[in-house]
Amino acid sequence: MRESDQNPKSLKLDFPSCEFEVRKALKQLACALEELGVGADVIGSAEVVLGEVLNNIVEHAYGSSAQGRIVMTLTLRAADLRFLVVDEGRALPMKELPHGTLPRLDGPLEGLPEGGFGWYLVRKLATDLTYQRKAGHNELGFSILR
Repeated sequence: MRESDQNPKSLKLDFPSCEFEVRKALKQLACALEELGVGADVIGSAEVVLGEVLNNIVEHAYGSSAQGRIVMTLTLRAADLRFLVVDEGRALPMKELPHGTLPRLDGPLEGLPEGGFGWYLVRKLATDLTYQRKAGHNELGFSILR
């Protein structure tokens, strides 16, 4: 992490959009936050949210197209961790954040969905979610309270 001009600590990671690089970025982030004394529960929330966001970029924004890049910027502030994630993949459907509604969980066990929980978790753990499509890239911002 480096000090920015305005004094909050910040970290910027730029990495290829593949599962292996996402895992490396999450580990690097967790280690940096731990060194700064951020609590394990906050680090865990950040890892869950970023894991969902970054894996969605790999799977959906870039998909089977040529591999792209992901740029993640973290600003450590007194009250929260502020993230900005930028990619050049496909836009979100209707250029809106998903609602994050839980899938139905009633019915027989074998009929329960394996997925569909990601955006629910993101919306549950993160605050101040923003999304915009700008000049051919996606910008997703969110905060994790400390």
